[in-house]
Amino acid sequence: MQVLLERAEAEIEIKKSKFIAIALPVKTHDDVRNAVSSIRREHPTANHVVHAAVIGKAGTEYSMSDDREPKNTAGRPALEVLKGSGITDIVICIVRYFGGTLLGTGGLVKAYGDSAKEVLRIVRTEELVEKTSFRIVMPYNAYTLIKRIFESMCVTLSSESFADAITAEGIIPSSSEESFRKAVEDIGQGRIMLTFNI
Repeated sequence: MQVLLERAEAEIEIKKSKFIAIALPVKTHDDVRNAVSSIRREHPTANHVVHAAVIGKAGTEYSMSDDREPKNTAGRPALEVLKGSGITDIVICIVRYFGGTLLGTGGLVKAYGDSAKEVLRIVRTEELVEKTSFRIVMPYNAYTLIKRIFESMCVTLSSESFADAITAEGIIPSSSEESFRKAVEDIGQGRIMLTFNI
């Protein structure tokens, strides 16, 4: 499975109706609700804000809404496209501004499905990898060697602070946790404090 790295947005126009598809990373059903509310606030005059979401490690939890479009003409086609994408922890909100021409049920299904496809063409994703958070406190003379370990083990740092000692926080692929711990112990000789799942 892939996961979304950042927000992406695409727009198509069909018979003067404007469809804006916005993909956002999410982790939970609450995140999905919050994302939909946020998009509604961004587009207060939109006629519809339809959504489709896939969440969970296996991509087996779903959420969707037709938002007052005829049943199964909006959220369902977007969700089917999303389910086929191999991406999880994602919500696509499709904002519709009505252009005055009715599209009919077939037209709506195609419009919402095409909107989802359009945004999925441009999203940036990465492989879903189980990650573990950590905090490390080290003396200044260990910093250069520890930085090399960070680079070799695909560590993503979220913060660094420099006081009496250097404190760094970040995430590491869970599969590297044991080798990371060993490498830190070899360098630190008991002078480096490392904690996981902070």
